[in-house]
Amino acid sequence: MRAPSRHASRFGAVRRSAGFTLIELVMVIVLIGTLAIFALPKLIDTTMWRLVAFGDDLQSQMQAMLRLSLVQRRPIIATLSTTGVSFAYASGAAIDSMACPVTASPCIAEAGPRTVVFNANNSGTSLTSTGTAMPVTVSYGSYTQAYVAETDSGLFRRGP
Repeated sequence: MRAPSRHASRFGAVRRSAGFTLIELVMVIVLIGTLAIFALPKLIDTTMWRLVAFGDDLQSQMQAMLRLSLVQRRPIIATLSTTGVSFAYASGAAIDSMACPVTASPCIAEAGPRTVVFNANNSGTSLTSTGTAMPVTVSYGSYTQAYVAETDSGLFRRGP
């Protein structure tokens, strides 16, 4: 009688190892998903990305308020503080507000509330509380991005 081969089972059928079972693969996917949801956000600092997004959103909101003030022929006041910006009509009716990201507050470096009035006196020009082009710096930790609110055109752009 001959000796059974290494791949033969007790009942004579040849057994091959074909890889992982479906249950093993599902368990690995569940573990990777759990790590991605709970562990990775704690390991990766997303504060810088949030600040970049806040700065981009601030720039687009300022430009949108400039356009809105010109289209409606009404002055709109943007009030910037260290924790965000709020927009209101000259009558005081609130339009919108943007707060700094929760993990990076305060995020505007300049102290004290400062204002930009878009379409001041229905002239199409803008006024700033500083009287000249007003710097706005979005900053937290090692991230810093400068912006400038122009007085004559109302343009809010990235600074040097």
